[in-house]
Amino acid sequence: MAGMPAASAQIVREQKIRGNEQDPLQWDGTPSVAEEQYYDPALLPPPESPIDFSIPEINPRKIKKQFRRQYVEFEGPEDPGTLVVDPDNRFLYQVLVYGYAKRYGVGVGRAGFAWAGHAQIGMKRRWPRWVPPREMVDRDPRAREWANGQPGGPNNPLGARALYLYADGKDTLYRIHGTNEPSSIGKAMSSGCIRMLNQDVADLYDNVIVGTPVIVRTSRGS
Repeated sequence: MAGMPAASAQIVREQKIRGNEQDPLQWDGTPSVAEEQYYDPALLPPPESPIDFSIPEINPRKIKKQFRRQYVEFEGPEDPGTLVVDPDNRFLYQVLVYGYAKRYGVGVGRAGFAWAGHAQIGMKRRWPRWVPPREMVDRDPRAREWANGQPGGPNNPLGARALYLYADGKDTLYRIHGTNEPSSIGKAMSSGCIRMLNQDVADLYDNVIVGTPVIVRTSRGS
């Protein structure tokens, strides 16, 4: 892992190993409010796609340099392994050791500015099902087709992976997820939460486990 100290490279390897210790589908916590409201096993596809689609390649030159995945110096009291979301600057950090972090560029939807605080990853999903908010269904005819949920896949707005944040055992409805719109990285969008390149969210997914602490910084726009 070029560009970072050997000790930091070691913790990345260790985190990747730990990330495979727990199958997220075995987690039996409380289902999200959204799933309780919309999910009917008899009518809708499962929350996670049974197909592991390949992630389409993208041209990295189309992503501004500061929003490409990279190792950076990091100052803060957070323990190694913690995720820190900085919505104002469009970054997500995975804290490492010795003053370093892995930094990802993100796009921030309106919901991404609506909540801040301490949480944990309560659930992980590959190619998750997406249910459009009711207000989106009302205003966008294209969303009406998926009023009861769109199966996971390359055309799904949640992208390749999703991390669901819980606080005090309850779903915050805050999501870190992929996107099928790479051009949205680094921007503020009208919908969604924290979106990442599919390649980046897949990388993050493999290096975190259920229970990983997450800190969402307060936004100036909240």
